[in-house]
Amino acid sequence: MITISVLGLDQFVVGHYSKVHTGNIAQLLEADEDLVNFYAPNSMVFHKGVEQTSWNTIVIVRAPFKYQAFEKELADYLLKTLSDFSINIDLTFQYFEEGRRYEKINSEYPRYIAESNLDKGEEDVPFEFGEEPDEMEGDVTCDCGHDHHHDEEEVFTGNAFEGFEEAMAEAEKKRSK
Repeated sequence: MITISVLGLDQFVVGHYSKVHTGNIAQLLEADEDLVNFYAPNSMVFHKGVEQTSWNTIVIVRAPFKYQAFEKELADYLLKTLSDFSINIDLTFQYFEEGRRYEKINSEYPRYIAESNLDKGEEDVPFEFGEEPDEMEGDVTCDCGHDHHHDEEEVFTGNAFEGFEEAMAEAEKKRSK
């Protein structure tokens, strides 16, 4: 497994980056694409209390020792392509012995979620996304004492600031007296 951790870039930028560049990285490393993964936590980088996100990006590549032979090529590739999203990049490589990694792959499911296997069809989904499961349907009384009917979505369409302007004008009048 080759894990490329990217700290200090938006996780959705890294998601898009991985979609575009995983194949090239795998080819550069002479490895199967299934071995290349990205880790992009919802994170920020700080220096002396100032946020550095997208200005200073920290990249850590963890890979088995056998990929050390490709380090310079991978470093050049990552520094060049990630510079589209960050001003400065700090790149570090960490290697491990292959015998020091374990995994369990469930053979009943695809190895990775992909666009091709996201849509399972209605018969495989117990309820529509956005709907509550059956046990949540019906009238429910919340802690506030109001009855809520969960099979109909309640959207407030009124003026949330109704009366606010008048109250502010009245307060201003009292202040000016």
